[in-house]
Parts: sequence; structure tokens; C-alpha cells
Amino acid sequence: MPNNGLSIGKIRGLQKTTSSAGIFGVLAFDQRQSLMKMLDGKDGSPVSYERVAAVKSDVVQALAGHATAVLLDPIYAAGQTIANGTLPGTTGLLVAVEETGYVGESTARRSVLLDNWSVRKIKRMGADAVKLLIYYHPDAGEITELQESLSSEVIEACAKEDIPCYLEAVIYSTNPNAPKGSVEFSGKKPELMVKLARRLGALKPEVLKIEFPVDVNHEPDEAKWREATRALSEASPVPWALLSAGVDFDVFARQVEVACQEGASGFIGGRAIWKEGILMSDIERQIWLRDVAAKRLDTLREIAEQYARPWTDFYPPQPASAFQDWYQSYGEP
Repeated sequence: MPNNGLSIGKIRGLQKTTSSAGIFGVLAFDQRQSLMKMLDGKDGSPVSYERVAAVKSDVVQALAGHATAVLLDPIYAAGQTIANGTLPGTTGLLVAVEETGYVGESTARRSVLLDNWSVRKIKRMGADAVKLLIYYHPDAGEITELQESLSSEVIEACAKEDIPCYLEAVIYSTNPNAPKGSVEFSGKKPELMVKLARRLGALKPEVLKIEFPVDVNHEPDEAKWREATRALSEASPVPWALLSAGVDFDVFARQVEVACQEGASGFIGGRAIWKEGILMSDIERQIWLRDVAAKRLDTLREIAEQYARPWTDFYPPQPASAFQDWYQSYGEP
């Protein structure tokens, strides 16, 4: 393997999920549990499978062409949008490998893989990358170790199948008296995010997908935003892309600009782009996605392309000699 650590399949997967400049401009729509809650009837009746799948297809059809790639789940969207033609063949595809949500207490969260699904199946279906979401606190002791062990398991499986691993980490509070949205937790968040990036980056996923390191509801000073984001970038040994974490679009756009100016390699955005359209009628949604959400994606792409750090800075191209006779042992243990 070349000394930049990337094999042929991983290089190709990163190329296919980023722009020609090596910037992440990914649409995230792998939500399951949270999306179903949004779509449940006013009387509490559960939304049907067909309804969830149809909404997913609507969003993918309208927005995939504006993104470098889309992140989808296997239950409602990944195979379905390929089969029904709403996912263009020119758009990259990331597929989630984990079960939605977490097990355990809210202050001790543990992630699990989706039953009857695997990295191997994701590679076999033709996807370009694997995404694993873990809930993570760097100082949670045994739970931290378990989450890192699961991450290593998936990263190793991705190496075996020669497909990039996007490791998403959502931080949480281990103190029930100081939840994530509290002032107390917000004061600790920048330091915790630096620890998160350092520890998870050391596991060697190809990409980290992580949230903004400052709670902007409690910290309005953009100088502090930049300081925290710069420290996060310095701590991460791999490229990282910013997730939207459900914030409003205007806030996310500003976060993307700051993050990319301070070392991020782009964004992987979800609800900030499409959430208002979910409860609209089918016709209203299609119009809104075309007229509003698509323009949001275009705006975010323009920001990222202008300021973000390409992933190739972390994995510089190697000379042809580095791959001499590579095919002879390719795929062997």
C-alpha cells in the first residue's frame, strides 16, 4: 500500500463522494427514527413504510444532483433510490451501517450495527463509502472503549472490502444534571470535541463527520467559534466534514463558512437543508425542494468550494511507481 495509507478502492470512493477539488458537499438523508416521528399522524398513528420511502425518494430526486454525494439508509432509501432511478448514477453514495438511535441510558449511549447488514453488503451494492454513527463522550470510561471498539471493527471491515469509512460522532453529556444543551455542558464542549477528534482520528477512518465544536446558542462570539474550530482541525489527523445537527439553515451556512476557513474539508448536511419540506403535501414539497432546498445546497457548496481544505491534503497523490504491480496482490489478506 502507498505510504499515504490509501488503497485503490478508498481513493476511488473518496473521489466519487467529493467534488473535483476534493471537497465534501454531501446531502445527509439517512434519518430513520427521527424522520418517522416527524411524519407520524397528528393522532399519533405511525407513518407507513411506503410514505417514508416516498418522501426519501422525493428529496433524493430533487437534491442529489446538487450534492457531491448522498448519505442514505438501507431500510428506506439506499437500494430503493437506485432501483427507482431517483439517485443519479453521477452522484456518490454513502450508506449507513448502524442501527438507528442507541441502546442504554441517555448518559451512557452505545451504538449497534443494523441486523443483517454489513460493510460487505454496502460494498457489494455498489456504494462508494460506509458511514458509521456513534454517540461518543471521550471520558465515559468503558462505554467510550466499547464505542471505539465498534468503530475499529467497522474501520477494519472497510479496509478488508477496500471502501472508505466515514465515522460520524455525536457528542453527548454523561451528567444528567448538565444535559447537552445546558450552559454548563456548552462550556466544556470545545475541549471535548478536540479530544473526540484526536481519539477517533487515531483509529484511522478516512473521514470524520462531526458537529460544530461550539454551542452557538450560548456562545455568540465568532472569535471563539474560530478558536475552537481551529483547535479541532489541528487535533484531527484525518479530514473532517461538518454535520448540521438540526440547526436552521442560516446558522449552518455560517458554521460551514467558519469551519471551512479554519480547516474543515466541507459539510455533510441534513435537516438544515430539507427539514421544512417534510410535512408539506407532495406537490408543495417538490416545489419547495426545487426552489428553496436546492438553492441552499448550492450556497453551501459555493462556500465549501471557496474555503475548505481538500481531503487530498491529508492523502497526497502518490507516484505511479507506488502502485507498480499493485494488482497482483490486490484483495488478498
